[in-house]
Amino acid sequence: MPNRQLVSSGGPFERTYGYSRAVRVGDRVFVAGTAAIKDGEPVAPGDAAAQTRHILGVMAAALGEAGASLEDVTRYRIYVTDISDYDAVGQEFGRVFGEIRPAGTMVGTSALIHPDLVVEIEMDAIIGSGGNGDDEVVAVDEVTS
Repeated sequence: MPNRQLVSSGGPFERTYGYSRAVRVGDRVFVAGTAAIKDGEPVAPGDAAAQTRHILGVMAAALGEAGASLEDVTRYRIYVTDISDYDAVGQEFGRVFGEIRPAGTMVGTSALIHPDLVVEIEMDAIIGSGGNGDDEVVAVDEVTS
């Protein structure tokens, strides 16, 4: 059975609510839902793009501690409190993942844990999978069942 590595950000809720910033099992890394909080306070209240940038930095650090990188991300899930922010958030993701192109989902939700937080993101990665832009891309209409 593969070893389990827990990655902590040192946040106050990890022990209280029983979670880790990230968990690595074998070559897989799962990064918990992450919001734009620093020193217990929301970063850039209400600014979806700025919160996304902050979150991606936190997540990159967590992936790095687990031996992965943003290039190894295979799936992400984004939760936004205002779905009209989809383009602002999507543009930030495009800057980071434009060539990597993991599977992704964006969902509108009514609220996050603080009213100033407007974005929360989860990620999964496979260490060494490193999408480098040379991946084969197959158009959906070319796929047959």
